[in-house]
Amino acid sequence: MVVNRMGPYDGQRIAFIDCQTSGISGDMIVAALLDLGADSKRVIDAMQSTKDHLEGCKSIDVTVTEVSRSGFQAKQIRIKAHEDVKHRLGSEVIEAVKSSVKTLNLTPSAQDFAERTIRTLVETESRLHGKSIREVHLHEAGSIDTVADIVGASTAIDALGILEDVKTYSSPVAVGGGLFQFSHGTLSSPAPATLEILTAKGFIIVGGPLDRELSTPTGAAILTNLAERSLSHLPLMRPERIGYGAGENDYREVPNILRIIIGTAPQPGQPEENVVLLETNLDDVTGEVVGYTVERLFSAGARDVQVSPAFGKKSRPAWVISVIANEHDVDALTEVLTSETGTLGVRVHHYHRRTLLRESRKVKVDFAEGEFEVDVKVSKDRSGRVLNLKPEYDSVRDLALRLGKPFREIHEMVAEQARRRLGLLSGTDRG
Repeated sequence: MVVNRMGPYDGQRIAFIDCQTSGISGDMIVAALLDLGADSKRVIDAMQSTKDHLEGCKSIDVTVTEVSRSGFQAKQIRIKAHEDVKHRLGSEVIEAVKSSVKTLNLTPSAQDFAERTIRTLVETESRLHGKSIREVHLHEAGSIDTVADIVGASTAIDALGILEDVKTYSSPVAVGGGLFQFSHGTLSSPAPATLEILTAKGFIIVGGPLDRELSTPTGAAILTNLAERSLSHLPLMRPERIGYGAGENDYREVPNILRIIIGTAPQPGQPEENVVLLETNLDDVTGEVVGYTVERLFSAGARDVQVSPAFGKKSRPAWVISVIANEHDVDALTEVLTSETGTLGVRVHHYHRRTLLRESRKVKVDFAEGEFEVDVKVSKDRSGRVLNLKPEYDSVRDLALRLGKPFREIHEMVAEQARRRLGLLSGTDRG
């Protein structure tokens, strides 16, 4: 007999865009997608076809080459175009992208991605300049390069099926530093449009590692419409393919390479969570302060809080407060710890953890006084089989008060009846 067993990493497909040192641009994304296996000829033909949809473009030539960046091999996209206009209206560029992807017969999801991306870029420029998309004049963002990058990325993503069954995340985005020249003069990096896009989409940014512009508005627009959000660390996954896209310059300090990693997350039943552990030591507060702080931490979003006795400096009795939290709650929880306890520092640890599937169910239980519904937390294995259950504290407390009976007695009766109803009792237990 052959038994088919799912491996632990047969779950959600994941893509991770690593731009924490290289930054991100449209051509680097397209190049990395080609290195992942997208059809080069199809993508190049799509990019070159954009000249038929944008007035003022006399010619465009797109090439793909293998280059070395700090000794690492990567693909690079080069675009050479001849245009006889210096700027275009935002509405013209939007229509050029829409008509290009429509002519290419991309899937509806890829066409939608292309339109969302160009609208993100144009609408950001219009807000910055205080004009509508029909009035705003685009300089760099209005070039054929922008249209070609977005159409090329949409074609490659469509070919790889990334929009259909893949969850995409990114690293923090390196935006560079220093000053750079563009059509509106000299500005510090990042460009205003780049910063606006990443801010509006809630992505994490990091300065440097070089004093130059590393991320472009087009790259930011493509990234934020492809990735759900940015993560501080790689998600738990089994990597399967890696694509490397090179930028134009070869820097001595860091490899100018964007990489995209495709892999598989743990299958359902072994969910992966990114959690943060906050810890601080206290040796100069009362028990009342500790207790109140714990209440405040839960109110501020803590997943769990543990207080452990310890010995501090000079053998003073102390407490260690440990808080499990979601990353987006770290700032608020740190503020609670520092303001309520006066601690001078909080340790922050990032962890991946794998948990059983959990859900809350309402279970009917019988008492002499009648039938009541009680909330029960149920845990399952990856096949969906119920492994254990635990009556919820608040539900048991309310019922104990209502019936005027001890909490312990109600808890035991609820647990036993819930196990019986869910088939968790052994034959001996059933009598």
